[in-house]
Amino acid sequence: MAKLPPYVGIGGKTWHYSFRFICGAILFFLITPILVIIPLSFNSEPYFTYPMPGVSMRWYEEFVTNPVWGTAVKNSIIVAVFATIIATTLGTVAALGLSKSNLPGKSALMGILISPMIVPLVITAVGMKFFYSDPMGYLGFGWLQDMMIQWGWISDKLRLTNNLPGLIVAHAALGTPFVVITVTATLVGFDNSLIRASAGLGADPRRTFFKVTMPLVLPGMISGALFAFITSFDEVVIALFLAGKAEYTIPRQMFSGIREQISPTILAVATVLVIFSILLLTSLELLRRRNERMRGMSAA
Repeated sequence: MAKLPPYVGIGGKTWHYSFRFICGAILFFLITPILVIIPLSFNSEPYFTYPMPGVSMRWYEEFVTNPVWGTAVKNSIIVAVFATIIATTLGTVAALGLSKSNLPGKSALMGILISPMIVPLVITAVGMKFFYSDPMGYLGFGWLQDMMIQWGWISDKLRLTNNLPGLIVAHAALGTPFVVITVTATLVGFDNSLIRASAGLGADPRRTFFKVTMPLVLPGMISGALFAFITSFDEVVIALFLAGKAEYTIPRQMFSGIREQISPTILAVATVLVIFSILLLTSLELLRRRNERMRGMSAA
C-alpha cells in the first residue's frame, strides 16, 4: 500500500481513508450476494438454510445429469456462438466503415448502432416479439409470403419466435454494439498510411484487410466477441419473449425454476456461471493489456 506524502494534512488523510472505506463498502455490497450463493450450492438439503446441515455435490450432479438442464446448456451454447459470430462480423464491418473520415452522418449512424445498449431491454424485447412474429409482413413482403403459402412452398407464415434462429438474430443485435465500440476504440490509433503502403506494394483490398488491418484490430474484435458472447449467454428478458419451451436457455430455465420450483440446483448453475464469467473477464483483461502493449510498440 502506497504511503501518503508527509505534507498531506488531517483533511487529506481523512478523505483518503474515507474514500477507501466507501469503495470497500460498495464492493462488499455488490459482491456479497455472489459469494453467498457459492457455499449454499453445496448444501446437502433441498432447502436454503445457513449454517448448512451438511456438504454435498448432489445439486451439481443434478445439473449435469438432468436432461432439462442439458438442453438449456446446449441451446445457450448454440445461440451464444452463432450470435457472437454474426455480431462480430457485422460490428467489425460497421466499425471499419465508421472509421472513414469522410463518412456523412457518422454520429447518427453510431447512435443507431449502439441504440440496443441504450433502449430499455424490455422495450426491445416487446418490439422483437411483434416484428419476429411476422417479419415478412412488417417488411412489406406479405404478398410474397402468401404466394409461397398458396404454392405450397411453406405451410405457414415465416416466424422468428419460438425457434433458435430468431433467438440468435435477437442476441446478435444485442451483441453488435459491443463489437462496434471495441473495434472503433482499436481503430483510434490506426495508421491509414499502412493501407496505402500495402496498396502501393500491389496488394488488393482483400489481402490488405487480412494481412494489415485485421491483425491490428484483432484484439478489439476478440474483446467485442467476448462481450457479445457474455451478453447472449446471460440474457433472459428477450428469451422470455421469444423462446418456446424447447428453446429454453440457461437463464430462461433458471427464471422458470425460480417461479415454479425453487431448487438448490439453480445455485449450482449460478456458481458455474460465475466461474465462467470470471474466466471470460480475465481473458478480456489479458486482451486489454496485450492491446496496450501493441499500441506502445506502434507508437515507438
